[in-house]
Amino acid sequence: MKLIHLHRLANKLYKWKVPIVPKLIYHIQYILYNSSVPYKCDIGEKTVFGYGGIALVLHERSTIGKGCVIGQNVTIGGKSKAYNVPIIGDHVYIGAGAKILGDLKIGDNVIVGANAVVTKDVPSNCIVAGIPAKVIKKDIDIDDFEEF
Repeated sequence: MKLIHLHRLANKLYKWKVPIVPKLIYHIQYILYNSSVPYKCDIGEKTVFGYGGIALVLHERSTIGKGCVIGQNVTIGGKSKAYNVPIIGDHVYIGAGAKILGDLKIGDNVIVGANAVVTKDVPSNCIVAGIPAKVIKKDIDIDDFEEF
């Protein structure tokens, strides 16, 4: 069973207010995949984790849209002293090792390069990369990229 399937099961049980089982599933996925994907996290349909989601860390209040691809060793989380956490749009590709931190929104049809550190909002239809991440290409057609 893949990490995303464990998350979806735990998330459904959580929404149905089933006690204890979502926490148990969370701990199982933590042991099996070395990942922290809380059952409270909202992940859209058809979103997949690269390499099974190895070393993936998501904040429990983060939101991830539909049809996203998230590489291994990605962190999506908050910043200290800030309540809000990232909101990821639909059809976003997040490369291996990327860090998305703080109160920000990533638009739809965005590609986040490997090892990028995103700390500010990202508009739709662009590619960002670097530390800190900067827009390196605008107005992309997501269909030009095979990952989607």
